[in-house]
Amino acid sequence: MQTNNPTKIAIQLKQINKSYQKGSNNVVVHDNFNLSIAEGEFVALMGPSGLGKSTLLHLIGGLDLPTSGSVIIGEQRIDTLSEIKLSTWRAENIGFVFQLHHLLPVLTAQGNVELPLLLTPLDNKQRKQHASLALRLVGMEARANHLPKELSGGQEQRVAIARAIVSDPKIILCDEPTGNLDRKTADEILTLLAALNKDYGKTIVMVTHDLRASEYASRVINLEQHIEEGKQSQLSVVEVNS
Repeated sequence: MQTNNPTKIAIQLKQINKSYQKGSNNVVVHDNFNLSIAEGEFVALMGPSGLGKSTLLHLIGGLDLPTSGSVIIGEQRIDTLSEIKLSTWRAENIGFVFQLHHLLPVLTAQGNVELPLLLTPLDNKQRKQHASLALRLVGMEARANHLPKELSGGQEQRVAIARAIVSDPKIILCDEPTGNLDRKTADEILTLLAALNKDYGKTIVMVTHDLRASEYASRVINLEQHIEEGKQSQLSVVEVNS
């Protein structure tokens, strides 16, 4: 007798509170925020500026910690890890793509893609092999020995994506990955991300203000609406229990 396998959860944010001090003021970014993303989803996070979209990416990727609440990636709760363990976990499990590619200008495309592998046990030959494969996947193998200044904006972003996937992470986090690109180049980058999701099973979470970019995602979350629905759910629970 066959049974359906339950959907595996890749990302779970539970009762996340995030705030920070700005002068004498306590600025609340997220208040009892909850979110679940399944393995293999391509999720676009949308909404007005100031709702903490990038903060969510930083929490998911272990670049920042919640004030309270739980961040669970796969079966690993990451907000309680030590700084060293969190750094190792992040290098093995998360790839980042930002609006600004952050390529080191003194390194070639190949050298930039190899950087994350310096944190792994791979030797020099293995690092080069992995980086070459990643560059091939994004269509940049022929430009491997070019410096960033010799590449177009779209090519630089392709190299940044190669760097994000070189360690074969399960999750790719993208913060406005097409924000500085023209429409044609943006569509090429989004098509590449969609292929990484569909063909290689990568779970992708992308922050974007671009409605057209969101069309490449399998699920779109309007953060403003999501927060309001969360508040309504809390109100309903209070009403039921009162």
